[in-house]
Amino acid sequence: MISDFGVTYRLQRKVVKVYFTSGIGADYRLFTHLRLPEGFDTSYIHWIAPLEDEKLPDYAFRLTQQIDTTQPFILVGLSLGGIMSVEMAKRISPLCTILISSVPVSAHLPRFYKMAGNLGLGKWVPASFLKAATTVKHTLTMRPAANRQLMMAVIRAGDDRFIRWALNAVLNWNNTEIPQPLYHLHGTRDEVFPINLTTPTHTIRKGGHMFLLDRPDTVNRILGELLPPFANTPSLRSPRPV
Repeated sequence: MISDFGVTYRLQRKVVKVYFTSGIGADYRLFTHLRLPEGFDTSYIHWIAPLEDEKLPDYAFRLTQQIDTTQPFILVGLSLGGIMSVEMAKRISPLCTILISSVPVSAHLPRFYKMAGNLGLGKWVPASFLKAATTVKHTLTMRPAANRQLMMAVIRAGDDRFIRWALNAVLNWNNTEIPQPLYHLHGTRDEVFPINLTTPTHTIRKGGHMFLLDRPDTVNRILGELLPPFANTPSLRSPRPV
């Protein structure tokens, strides 16, 4: 507390909002195991219906309407959510941007992604096929059972129209700008965005694309190291007699 002319002020520390954006066809439930350090509060960016032939940067800009930009904030994105976070950070000003199992620039996408985009294959792959393939993969590989059940529920709830749009949007994404500061957590066994094509700041040994679910302690530890320096300094609020 600070006293001035008989009036006592309370020093209060603002809570910094951390906005999480999930992967393609997924939602906030994939962040179930994450725990933020004191002074930070979790918020989620929710997917909205894409406009016809909408480009990924334009869609990302519409997502920024869910963010209170009048207060300091941080962006965290998983997979497609990381790409969206990069595009949002180019239009607004987060304290920092954190990518998980994602890539910051389109040059880090596998070459065949670009080839598929040029051929327009994203428009022809049924969302039902992607959901079925993902279901089989996680049924065989994801442990423990609770994570597997969570993943199955998320996949079932995925919106088919959004998935088809998002797949095509990523295949045609073009970006060379990396917002700063940016931190990037990536698994050495990521099968969607191979680690040899990108340059993470934090490498998760033997981590697959969804290490966020099976290695939450590691992610929480890294967030516990990265976030505190961005906490707001104490600020004076309105006078409050004590």
